[in-house]
Amino acid sequence: MLASDDDILREAEKWRRAGKGVALATVVETWGSAPRPVGSHLVIDEEGNFLGSVSGGCVEGAVVTEALDVIGETRPRMLEFGVADETAWQVGLSCGGRIKVYVEPVN
Repeated sequence: MLASDDDILREAEKWRRAGKGVALATVVETWGSAPRPVGSHLVIDEEGNFLGSVSGGCVEGAVVTEALDVIGETRPRMLEFGVADETAWQVGLSCGGRIKVYVEPVN
């Protein structure tokens, strides 16, 4: 069972209160056969711990890696994964769809 939005946001708040750097990734656009719907969340701390899902597992590793950079830089970024991209096959998004994920630091 996937974590609820409330669980994800509570964990983000808990990590911030513990003094950790935190980023929130959100699916903002999908096209075709996307693994998770718009609005799906993944929260990541500076140690690489995470909760939630933006892709059903197929691109989570890449999103976590990018989130660690966002935490370090404190600047958000937009990520895009799609079947036509070479990175889609590298990270496992072979479902035929495309997703855009916005990753932002949590202050």
